[in-house]
Amino acid sequence: MDIKVIKTLINLFENSQLGEMEVESGEAGDKMRVTLKKNSASPIAVPAQAPAPAPAAEVTVPLKAETGPGEGVLDFNLVQDVKSPMVGVFYAAPSPESEPFVTRGSKVKKGDTLCIIEAMKLMNEVVAERDGEIVEVLPKSGELVEFGQVLFRIF
Repeated sequence: MDIKVIKTLINLFENSQLGEMEVESGEAGDKMRVTLKKNSASPIAVPAQAPAPAPAAEVTVPLKAETGPGEGVLDFNLVQDVKSPMVGVFYAAPSPESEPFVTRGSKVKKGDTLCIIEAMKLMNEVVAERDGEIVEVLPKSGELVEFGQVLFRIF
């Protein structure tokens, strides 16, 4: 299982109503199992991949830990949802004949235009808040979007 897949699973699990989730992949000799659990301390269990004959060992990594200055924190919130700032019509490109601003896999820099939302005959640009890669483009060009609706996911 790829680390990007695990990070995406963690992000989706955090934003869900599920209390526990287990995902298993791989062949008999190279199996990987990820178990995610929510409780009052908010830990996530991420098993380490073990050699074929040994069972996988589980390691608990807190999502957000209280740390002092200089202490490292493992942050699995690497996938950012870009949400619509208003109700309007989503446009992926500046004009119908143009290429989209971004597509899945596009690399973006902070401040790059991701799309346009038309509201009350005004064109409003939605820009990237950080550098990253577009993982998912959710609406189709010309669709009506709601305030707070997820438009893009950036890794």
